[in-house]
Amino acid sequence: MKSLITFVRGLVGLLFIFSGLVKANDPLGLSYKMQEFFEVWNFHWLDHLTLAFSVLMIVFEIVAGVAVLLGWRMKLFSWLLLLLTIFFTFLTAYAYLTGKVRECGCFGDCIPLSAGESFVKDLVLFALVVFLFAVHDRIRAILKPSPSAGLLILTALLAFSFQWYVLIHLPVVDCLPYRVGNNISEKMKPPPGAIPDSTVITMVYDHNGQKVEFDATHFPKDFDDSYHFVNRYDKLIRKGNAEPPIKDFVLTTGEGTDTTQAVLEAKGYKLVEFIRELGTDAGAKEFSIILTMAKAKHIPVYIITADYDNVTSYVHQDGIAGDVTVLKCDATAIKTAARADPTLYLLHGAAVKDKWSFADLERAIPAVNELPNQE
Repeated sequence: MKSLITFVRGLVGLLFIFSGLVKANDPLGLSYKMQEFFEVWNFHWLDHLTLAFSVLMIVFEIVAGVAVLLGWRMKLFSWLLLLLTIFFTFLTAYAYLTGKVRECGCFGDCIPLSAGESFVKDLVLFALVVFLFAVHDRIRAILKPSPSAGLLILTALLAFSFQWYVLIHLPVVDCLPYRVGNNISEKMKPPPGAIPDSTVITMVYDHNGQKVEFDATHFPKDFDDSYHFVNRYDKLIRKGNAEPPIKDFVLTTGEGTDTTQAVLEAKGYKLVEFIRELGTDAGAKEFSIILTMAKAKHIPVYIITADYDNVTSYVHQDGIAGDVTVLKCDATAIKTAARADPTLYLLHGAAVKDKWSFADLERAIPAVNELPNQE
């Protein structure tokens, strides 16, 4: 029995630490996933708190995992882990049973799990945590209280520090579809061998004041002039897996002209700055230097933003309207492309060659300086 308890304790502790570290690499990703749930539940008033919730939850996961490995205050942590696991199991069950949220974000974007896979994982974890809860009084701490408390405090500080770093400097391990080396145009296509959605054209008619729906193979036997056409739509019969990694990446001008392919298919180098919304002038000095260098080398510079009107006004006030092209894009797509706001990309054609957060733009200066003249 002792060996079983040790094994389960080690497994649960390591799983929570691993889960926390994977999410700590991209706390904004968990924050956006929380917003998905809040939007489904109409808890929009909590949207501005999701990043704080994300950071705290990640720190707790890591600290709890270390506490379980140390066997420290197991009565307290077995209760906390049980409550947290019940909460996670509820979320994954809701996502799986309702289909309103496709993924739970349990392991971030690096290890994507479907709602069903996440639900099964949480059921297994729940069983393990219940076992630890039942035997918590038989678990002895491997260190004295003071060293254990000190180690947990250090763990929490490191977890906070790591998240602070990636929020400013971009994730250390980039698992997003816009990572360096990827081709954006290719990632906008369904993966090879993907199965498309299976749909059937469904007609909606009004018959004696009631809405009647049917497809082409199931016309009512009494169909006549008493049926009045209302609508038609594609009804999903079977969900496929043909969704491309990059969705909703559509670039439009101020007049609404779609320029996505024109930008991506243009040969040569280009610089693209993603701005979710106009805020501070962080990195403005470095960007000004980069813009001057790009202009001298005839490298086009684009600013892609969801805050089009404000950004357009800013570039005119700053006197650079003739040196950059401002394009509109969906805010969700920008959130995926730019984990730091703003983020600068170096593209060659549609391929991502490098990218830098606003805090690292000084590193972009020598990279741009080495680019060939495109005249």
